[in-house]
Amino acid sequence: MKKTVKITPNDFEHDAWKEGKLLLGIDEAGRGPLAGPLTVAGVIFEPGYENPEIYDSKGLSEKKREKLYETIMEDALWFQIVQVSEADIDRYDIYHADQMAMAALALEAPDAVVVTDAMPLDLKERTVFHPVKGDQKSVSVAAASILAKVTRDRTMYMYDEMYPEYGFASNKGYPTKAHLEAIEKYGITPIHRRSFGPVRAVQTKLDLF
Repeated sequence: MKKTVKITPNDFEHDAWKEGKLLLGIDEAGRGPLAGPLTVAGVIFEPGYENPEIYDSKGLSEKKREKLYETIMEDALWFQIVQVSEADIDRYDIYHADQMAMAALALEAPDAVVVTDAMPLDLKERTVFHPVKGDQKSVSVAAASILAKVTRDRTMYMYDEMYPEYGFASNKGYPTKAHLEAIEKYGITPIHRRSFGPVRAVQTKLDLF
């Protein structure tokens, strides 16, 4: 079967560029895991930039993401990657920690139209669009999703060496059966999100003894 190449339409980019504006795409990786940081990235390309290989990171192989990671950093006019700690995720909840990180990143970037993947941002200083599946509708958001995903995966590989019992290299902190069993058997590490249900349940059990 012939493989179909997925092409990001870039309508948001073209509209911004026609008005003589830059466009900042923002996306994150790691909202659902029980362990590890949330990673947020932002990317701005020069007006007219096209790359049909850049697509939603979830639709790409790890090898492809790694290759595009280097391409994006070379081609981007501006990019930034930030990681939100487990402590801040527990302090603000995952949604608001994500939103705050995106807003801060947007305000640090050069003046640009902002597009996120379904995350509304209340920024009086910026025009913001937050379409559902933004990483499939904007090359800049797709590029941000790749930077965020690769960066977070590399972080989880590092944590796998520190905590080999939890299988972070394969589960990336997500609540797989093996990960949940490891939490029950070995307890909670410093990188687990204590506000997340399965982790909180184990913590509560430990607090009783």
